[in-house]
Amino acid sequence: MPGPDADLALLLDAARGAGAIARRHFRSGARVWDKGDGQGPVTEADIAVNDYLRERLTAERPGYGWLSEESDPLGDLSRLSAETLFVIDPIDGTRAFIEGQNGFAHALAIVHRGEPVAAVVHLPMMALTYAALKGGGAQLNGAPIAVTDQPGAPGARVLATRPAMDPHHWPGGVPAVERHFRPSLAWRLALVAEGRFDGMVTLREAWDWDIAGAALIVAEAGGRATDRTGAPLRFNTGNARNAGVVAAGPALQAALIARLTAPGPGADPVPPPDLRRVP
Repeated sequence: MPGPDADLALLLDAARGAGAIARRHFRSGARVWDKGDGQGPVTEADIAVNDYLRERLTAERPGYGWLSEESDPLGDLSRLSAETLFVIDPIDGTRAFIEGQNGFAHALAIVHRGEPVAAVVHLPMMALTYAALKGGGAQLNGAPIAVTDQPGAPGARVLATRPAMDPHHWPGGVPAVERHFRPSLAWRLALVAEGRFDGMVTLREAWDWDIAGAALIVAEAGGRATDRTGAPLRFNTGNARNAGVVAAGPALQAALIARLTAPGPGADPVPPPDLRRVP
């Protein structure tokens, strides 16, 4: 049975290989098509990276299961019987990739009994590689990273879409944060782990492949990542998603969750929105 260090080394090497494939397709007129059913676009680069990662990783760890955005993720449920599995987003930020923006990432994780234990988020066009082992800390390009100690919402620099800050999502009041955005969800989480931003919020359902690895990186950098209700994130469930993500250092994360879940003064509790439709 390979150890955690060997697993992380495998993810790092595979991420570098994925980056080489993505670079060859980047800004080269890669074919693009829509996956349908509101799933958004996909490119030949996504498929090429997915095929490479599946062949490489499962050859090295044939006993591990497989969950990837580009491999019929909800159709093949054999993964549910796997104690340990790879959770992969070949290209997180496909729209940015299509538009020629550098801010796309390869998101790789190993999940054991529902919890991530090894993770890599690699941005090949920016030479950024975030990595973490459960209980082993988090690094960016080999150097330790840590979340900020922002004590509360006022003045915090938070990554979120504009619609996510609409007042009807915040029964406890919209936090007075400075809003920013980056195209890759995995990268947004990694930026919180790095301390470049104080927190991040996404209110729509978040797929496992977008967040599993980056959530571990946040946790190992001293932060906390939960769903939008404050419940722990769990991975490799039947629908392969969680009810949003709120990530930050412990104090700020608690403050954001309190505003999302507590009714305002004199107000009736606000029922959670249809998470499938919330940005």
